[in-house]
Amino acid sequence: MRNVLFSFCFISLGLNAQNLKLVVGVVVDQMCYDYLQRFDNNFGMGGFQRFLSKGVNCKNATFNFVPTYTGPGHASIYTGTTPSNHGIVANDWYDRTLQKSVNCVLDTTVKTIGSISRFGMASPHFLETTTVSDQLKLTYPQAKVISLSVKDRSAILPGGHLSDGSYWFDFQTGSFITSSYFKESLPTWLTDFNAVHSANNYLSDWNLLLPQERYSRTLDDSPYERIISGKKAPVFPYTQEEIGLGNFAKFVVTPFANTQLTDLAKKAIIAEQLGKRNATDFLCISYSSTDIAGHEFGPYSLEVEDMYLRLNLELERLFQCLDREVGKKNYIVFLTADHAVVPVPQQLVDSKLPGGYFNVDSLVVALNLEWQAKYGEPLVVKCKNLNLYFNRERVAALGLNLTTLQEEAVEWMRKQPLVRTAVSAHQLDHGNVWSNWDNMLARGYTKERSGDVLFMLKPGLISESEDSDEAHRGTTHGTAYNYDTHVPLLWYGNGIKKGNIYRPIAITDIAATLVYFLELQRPASMTGEPIYELWDK
Repeated sequence: MRNVLFSFCFISLGLNAQNLKLVVGVVVDQMCYDYLQRFDNNFGMGGFQRFLSKGVNCKNATFNFVPTYTGPGHASIYTGTTPSNHGIVANDWYDRTLQKSVNCVLDTTVKTIGSISRFGMASPHFLETTTVSDQLKLTYPQAKVISLSVKDRSAILPGGHLSDGSYWFDFQTGSFITSSYFKESLPTWLTDFNAVHSANNYLSDWNLLLPQERYSRTLDDSPYERIISGKKAPVFPYTQEEIGLGNFAKFVVTPFANTQLTDLAKKAIIAEQLGKRNATDFLCISYSSTDIAGHEFGPYSLEVEDMYLRLNLELERLFQCLDREVGKKNYIVFLTADHAVVPVPQQLVDSKLPGGYFNVDSLVVALNLEWQAKYGEPLVVKCKNLNLYFNRERVAALGLNLTTLQEEAVEWMRKQPLVRTAVSAHQLDHGNVWSNWDNMLARGYTKERSGDVLFMLKPGLISESEDSDEAHRGTTHGTAYNYDTHVPLLWYGNGIKKGNIYRPIAITDIAATLVYFLELQRPASMTGEPIYELWDK
């Protein structure tokens, strides 16, 4: 019955798709689902509220794999599958051949375009499958795909292999660049934009947007926030002098980097004539400063709340541009996040909730000491992303069985009081996993890039290399728990009617849904399923 209904709804969708000129994907880096409710009273009607009052809110959208990092998140949103298929298992991973960590978009065979810095040496060459944007270009070559972000990986992975232009922030110049993988020179419109829209031109004092008493949290000088270099306390205002002209690493902590990105998106819409050709175009936008600030201040800070109130204004400006340049009935926008975030563990501890800090390196040292005594050598060469990498050459030289050694390490790890679970590469290679946690590890695993043993800490814990007051400020993400995996998923535009969807939706379902909006073949490794309720009204 559902298949019949789905076919009928798909036909109806096809009628709407005739007017679909542009799809816009907005990814907000490190956005928790509950921000939509916590900050709602101060949003106004133009940004997030356009989604909430006129679009569809998927209230139970989650990531179905671990680790929940920026690279895997963006890749999964746009490929419609998990790291086990697309290969982006983390932001960076340990390369056994090179014996060092490798960034998920680093490409030393290409050069920076638009600057003399090294920040443009990047491409999607590690991405092992196609994105929905690739499938669009493959099917309709006349369609345009443009992808924008502060972070290189957040621009490169959504745009895919066939992007007409993927552009990201150059931390050396404060402008936007690309790599020779995509272009031999910047388009004139971007060169012109950079000439007058460098980061220094956006930098100002960061004050609270509203009176302090209107925020959901009113404490400013919080012991759970990191103190930005140049300040004595984590309090407003963050002045232009404290941030410093030309200090672009600190500039991207501020909401002004989001403003710069919105202006870039507006310029791209106009200059690239998006939504004005006989094919549906695709614009990918990823706001990164929410994540950069989130690491510093945590999800219950004034800084993060103010960041989102200001982001709401950026979304309003983006909508206004789309209405004007493309037409209200001619585009679709979806908004989601690449992950959420762990509450500051020290705040959990002080609130008598499960959480805290653990030095994962100490586990590796303890295991290596046991193996030193038992086998004569320490055999764990690296711990990265809660993956243990063995020195496989030494394992073979000692005549040891790799599988047996992996299982021995798994049993040892499972006995550790702060470890939730552990699983071996051999188990994952042969599909021998049963629990929900182990299955999430399996979806984030590849035999080439992942470790010999993958493990998870218990809820509320993050790994820190030192025990100090400073180390107990700020937070991170990457776990399989709901505070990292539950994210917003909002839809608005052509043919989408107002409503809420409460059933579980996987992050991989986004691209699977876009396939039907764009009338495409499913990309190579897609495993997601379409959100049929978007047109079943």
